[in-house]
Amino acid sequence: MLVLSRKTNETIKIGDNIELRILEVKGDTARIGIEAPKSIDILRGELVQSISETNIEAMTVDMDLFTKLTKKE
Repeated sequence: MLVLSRKTNETIKIGDNIELRILEVKGDTARIGIEAPKSIDILRGELVQSISETNIEAMTVDMDLFTKLTKKE
């Protein structure tokens, strides 16, 4: 992991087409602007984690319910 210190209005370049700009720092919160091509998805880490957990939960089968649903009467 690369760790950098930046001040307000300073930037970080990632490759040729992504730029992060520190817009504001208040207390323990930093506002960051991201310029990137529209083809690049930008998601908050906690959103990705939530989606991942939801997908895992959706794939988990309740065997009792499965047995009831597949039981031939």
